[in-house]
Amino acid sequence: MTKQLNLLENSNVIPTALHLEMQRSYLEYAMSVIVGRALPDVRDGLKPVHRRILYAMHELGLTPDRPYRKCARVVGDVLGKYHPHGDQAVYEAMVRLVQDFSTRYPLLDGHGNFGSVDNDPPAAMRYTETRLSPVGAQALLSEIGEATVDFIDNFDSSQQEPVVLPAQLPVLLLNGCSGIAVGMATNIPPHNLAEIVDGLIALIDRPNLPDEKLWELIPGPDFPTGGEIVAAEGIRDAYTTGRGSIPIRGITKLETIQVGRKKRGQRRAIVVSELPYQVHKAAWIEKVAALVNQGRIEGISDIRDESDREGMRVVVELKRDAQPSAVLQQLYKQTPLQTNFGAILLTLVDGQPRQLTLRQLLESFISFREQTLTRQYTYEQSQKERRLHLVDGLLASLNQLDAMIDILRNAPDGTTAKLSLQNQLNLSEIQADAILAMPMRRLTGLEREKLETEGEELSQRLEQLHQLLNDRRELLKALKKDLRSLKRKYGDPRRTIINSIASTEKKLEQPTAAQPRSKKSAQPQKTPDT
Repeated sequence: MTKQLNLLENSNVIPTALHLEMQRSYLEYAMSVIVGRALPDVRDGLKPVHRRILYAMHELGLTPDRPYRKCARVVGDVLGKYHPHGDQAVYEAMVRLVQDFSTRYPLLDGHGNFGSVDNDPPAAMRYTETRLSPVGAQALLSEIGEATVDFIDNFDSSQQEPVVLPAQLPVLLLNGCSGIAVGMATNIPPHNLAEIVDGLIALIDRPNLPDEKLWELIPGPDFPTGGEIVAAEGIRDAYTTGRGSIPIRGITKLETIQVGRKKRGQRRAIVVSELPYQVHKAAWIEKVAALVNQGRIEGISDIRDESDREGMRVVVELKRDAQPSAVLQQLYKQTPLQTNFGAILLTLVDGQPRQLTLRQLLESFISFREQTLTRQYTYEQSQKERRLHLVDGLLASLNQLDAMIDILRNAPDGTTAKLSLQNQLNLSEIQADAILAMPMRRLTGLEREKLETEGEELSQRLEQLHQLLNDRRELLKALKKDLRSLKRKYGDPRRTIINSIASTEKKLEQPTAAQPRSKKSAQPQKTPDT
């Protein structure tokens, strides 16, 4: 025992209180989860795993115009170079970026089985293939090589990875995000690209734009699965405080359908064409059937799924004496045909979690975009100046062609020729190196004209860059021009309807005739008769 105590006294053991060590370790773990895994960055709207997937695919050259590549290949690259975690976690994150029913503007283009709205699992990563989608490649990665963002070492200092991607669109608002950290969570709804761009441009033009005017441009979330928002109060709460509950309903209509063996009878039916965001169709049908069998929902005689490649169609056949509005209210109350989206606009700002308003999210993106554009134009300016310096040197040598040839003819070696060119023709070291590396065809008259034209174009572009970098108004004009271009290319109509509850209930007053189904329709899958 004495020997053990002596060993402890002579070692580097630091006595500490257990509760203090647990407190410190827990805080370190919590911040690691918050910053490194669970919460998105306000600038590019991505969590680290999504950012690393996109950057790894960019490095692999998986652009929209290139062939698909196996997902297993991409996952291996992400794990080995940037994200040393589980392969299934990386693959699940990749699958979500492909699914058009989970992501409003998919950042990846998938080939194969990536799951369905029925919650069917995706195929294994060795079977599926992917590449960057057009919007993902252009809006997030097209400026990555122009010194627009900082790079840091990866986990083993063998590679460099971007701190953030140079986003040209506020992906955080476009696709939304959900995540659970330690002691906090985020749940940001997706929005319509055209509306968000309109809101950004309005804030650039009028920084003091009233909230009411901003809400006219961005009336609410726009979910990839459509649906209907039935009360705007939750939207206003979310946009003004960063937290709110948004009620969403599925899209329904009342139809008169043909029933019976020879289709001679008629029944009324509630047809569901859209479900709320993140509600799985198959699970919803099973729940309705179970509630009908238990007697908790009355007035339904049958429910079947007639969905096909043309869209969703779930037919809820009513009994003859059933009141459609009463049945629909039961479905709203007891099933996920109506859900509440709990919006929490929590994100990382300068590495710290903050709950922001809609205005603050838009302003944060505008500020970030100004920074990336400034860095991009500064980088381009240095490249253009360097090129113009070389072109000026080549033109100077061509204007003194005889003297240049004499220098080269009389020089015993390359070093002497280089020094003679610098001294006698008043050239810099870079210009002299370019002349010595110049092929003989550059001495022709046509090449001289090309160099003169290039020099003029470089001078004009440098003048434009000088204006952009020294006049914020010009920089904001360029920012707005980029936003309008992306809106024209990727903007689409709103999918989610925003209505009041009263206007929603009026839709079932008049039944409509059943629409003819395509010949390619899938066979109805009936649940047990109820």
